Amino acid sequence: MQRLVRSGNRRKSPRKRRLFLKLTISTGLLGVLAAGILLIYLYQTDLPLSYSEQSSELFSRNGETIAVFSDGGKNSASVKLTEISPWLIQATLATEDRQFYDHFGFDVKGMARAMFVNLKEMEKVQGASTLTQQLARNLYLSHERTWTRKIKEAMYTAQLEMKYSKEDILQMYLNEIYYGHGAYGIETAAQMYFGKHAKDLDLAESAMLAGVPKGPTYYSPYNHMKNAKDRQKIVLSAMVATGDITQKQADQAYEEMLSFQTRQERAALSIAPYFRDYVRNIVVNELGFDENELEHGGLRIYTTLDLGAQQAAENAVKSELSDSGDLEAALVSIDPRNGQIRALVGGTDYTKSQFNHVFATTRQPGSSFKPIMYLSALASGKMTSASQFNSQPTLFHYDDNRKTYSPKNFGGKYLGEIDMRQAIAASDNIYAVNTILNIGADQVIQMARKMGITSPMQAVPSLALGTSPISPFEMATAFAVISNQGSSVKPIAVLQITDEDGKVLYEAPQPKEETIVEPAAAYVLTQLMKSVFETGGTGNRVSSDIKRPVAGKTGTTSTDAWLVGFTPELSTAVWVGYDKGKTLDTTESRKAAPIFAKFTEKALEKVPPKIFPIPDSVVSVYIDPITGKLATADCPNKKLEVFIQGTEPTEFCSAHSSNEPPPEPIPTSEKPESKSWWKDLKRWWMNSKQD
Repeated sequence: MQRLVRSGNRRKSPRKRRLFLKLTISTGLLGVLAAGILLIYLYQTDLPLSYSEQSSELFSRNGETIAVFSDGGKNSASVKLTEISPWLIQATLATEDRQFYDHFGFDVKGMARAMFVNLKEMEKVQGASTLTQQLARNLYLSHERTWTRKIKEAMYTAQLEMKYSKEDILQMYLNEIYYGHGAYGIETAAQMYFGKHAKDLDLAESAMLAGVPKGPTYYSPYNHMKNAKDRQKIVLSAMVATGDITQKQADQAYEEMLSFQTRQERAALSIAPYFRDYVRNIVVNELGFDENELEHGGLRIYTTLDLGAQQAAENAVKSELSDSGDLEAALVSIDPRNGQIRALVGGTDYTKSQFNHVFATTRQPGSSFKPIMYLSALASGKMTSASQFNSQPTLFHYDDNRKTYSPKNFGGKYLGEIDMRQAIAASDNIYAVNTILNIGADQVIQMARKMGITSPMQAVPSLALGTSPISPFEMATAFAVISNQGSSVKPIAVLQITDEDGKVLYEAPQPKEETIVEPAAAYVLTQLMKSVFETGGTGNRVSSDIKRPVAGKTGTTSTDAWLVGFTPELSTAVWVGYDKGKTLDTTESRKAAPIFAKFTEKALEKVPPKIFPIPDSVVSVYIDPITGKLATADCPNKKLEVFIQGTEPTEFCSAHSSNEPPPEPIPTSEKPESKSWWKDLKRWWMNSKQD
């Protein structure tokens, strides 16, 4: 009986084996079929947008790329594989993926070897990611360690291998990998570390850079030079092992003294960083775009920035402050005709300080504020360009004689009886305080508000001397009103925002002009402000550097130096000072003017000089500079002065006449701009001959 049972069991075994075999074959076939279906699916399915493609880009007014908005302020530039040094390619493959050209995206042997080592050490001490896997991770995935992410990484790796050639994958990898300090891709890294193109890297430089991606912070030569050199040695040894170089070449490369870019040189590679931050703030806080949408929404942001003007601004600041220690500067330039911001420099070194001084509201503008007051005086009709005050030490009484104020002129220099042109040119404080007491501080504040000044202002006599802090941005905005014939246009930086498909998400409204004062008042003030750059003016020392009609005003306090000025095309504010309020010495207090001059000429070098447009309601008459009355034939000195029609003098000068028939006025049909224009043209011609 027992035999029969055993015999029965033996008879069933072959059937079980056949059943097991069938199940195994079926499972295998199903697995192969499923794998085939998966491969077909992966091949036909498009890869998702990469993080690079999803990053938003910032463009200049002419369509040039300014920056990329992404996590960590990504800075990248793509190049072809043929534009990358062969040394760098060999160093990367020898270190990161020696079997790159032999595997299909996954290094099975490497994975097995890594698994064995990790099990032996009971911890993860060795990885086996191929370049394709790293590329898939960098392009499409976060760096969280989950099974879902690993499965997606495997799928994207397979898709990359199916859809692209090895050369394409290697090129994408070298353009995407992170090399530290915000540099993505080998071209950007080569520029940042060595100031050269990727194609020009030698063996030593290539080995240094190829070792950085393993740990961009730990192996950065800027952070840990010893770690970087140790890593370079490992890379060179790997290249020897693969036969790419000899041991002698490796030793020579290791001993080579490398020349790295300085912090200032690295900062120069970043285009308009303060403007970029300013636009980011506008897009998120004013236009309502989400921060995540800005970094990963593939937005295309078109701005008003002129890269030529921006470069001129950065160079002008650098030329005056490159060796000035902690001395800071700000420059902002606005097109007064449409409000578009053309250039913006928020500081001397973005890597040291990201604080944007263009919008700092803690700086006193000093005498550069005076034109705002004088515009109020001219527009009110209470004063003209011929109005006179005595420049002498004066104790002023105000607030119903309950308070006194005793301003001083710089250097104790007093000029006696002077008119508005002389007061502006020499920056006379006594004349300025007389003016604000004559027209009222409240009226000056009202005018400043209309011109774009939003900072708090105190209605006291010292307001005339610029004691209320105002930002450079506000000053450039206010002076743009004077340049634009008395009309204000709200400053803008963003023209349009689209998605990656070109769909318009935001369009800046058409600029609207608001008339602040009559064109004649703005024109008269412009003519007076041109005197700042003429003989006797506080900006005369840079007059030879400016070869076009320009008007402006200097401003100097113990801690701040300003020059705010304009042409018909640009209204520009320049500030120089210390963050901690350190007192400026004489040399430092004179740096704003040359920055303004250098910027203005370079930014407009391709623009022919233009005169300021002359409104119809402007008249010009010859006056006696002593009395301010109409000049006669007996007046020994006469000057042609501009007035708003109806405010010109009507009384003739009698100080120099004899007891003969009444004097006749000197006829003139010439407008002052023509004389000024001829002087500007003559000066431009003489300077160009000297050049």
